[in-house]
Amino acid sequence: MKKASKKSSQDDLRPEYDLSRLRGGVRGKYYREATAGTNLVLIEPELADVFPDTESVNRALRLLVDTAGAATRKSPRKKRPNKPVRTDRATRGG
Repeated sequence: MKKASKKSSQDDLRPEYDLSRLRGGVRGKYYREATAGTNLVLIEPELADVFPDTESVNRALRLLVDTAGAATRKSPRKKRPNKPVRTDRATRGG
């Protein structure tokens, strides 16, 4: 038994649409403009489960950048002056 093809299903297009006016489109006409400020990255499916939306991915990446930056930066520490080490004689009084 053959499966019914999808082409034979009813057309959902409204009758008031004139298909003759839709001809002449150019494929990819706005592709460069649409991707100009975008950096699209595909992540693995198991990561997509952990990071379901753009906000969660950006938050995790910012945390990673901040952590990596903090680990590589040398934090300015105030150096304490060296104190003389007390020996047993100094603590005994003589």
